[in-house]
Amino acid sequence: MVVEDDTGKYMAIILGIDPGSRTTGFGLVKFIRGKFEYVASGCIRTQGDELAPRLHTIYNGISEIILQYQPDEFAIEQVFMAKNADSALKLGQARGVAIVAATNQQLAVAEYSARQIKQAVVGTGAAKKEQVQHMVQHILK
Repeated sequence: MVVEDDTGKYMAIILGIDPGSRTTGFGLVKFIRGKFEYVASGCIRTQGDELAPRLHTIYNGISEIILQYQPDEFAIEQVFMAKNADSALKLGQARGVAIVAATNQQLAVAEYSARQIKQAVVGTGAAKKEQVQHMVQHILK
């Protein structure tokens, strides 16, 4: 639930997901009094070659994160056009189980392109991963 604090600004915990069939990254931030505060981050790592058990691991991992941190909002990276169709399909399925985990907990899902995320964090949609990392560390101290 997003609530107003005594200054009239919104407070919310936001869960962001960077999906992947082998490694799914997550980060949680609290938006309070107009600023972001770091809550937690990490990766859900899957094992094995069979896709179904890996997707199950992702679903369970995200479900546990949601239950532990009770986020108010859920954001996920949109699918990008990959050169390898098989990889794109697996990424789409990883996104799907992440979205289902969120909607099963009644979280609304917001989807953002990598370009939108880079633009918001760094100021340019063409930023490199290292630039995004640096700015996130700076913003969240």
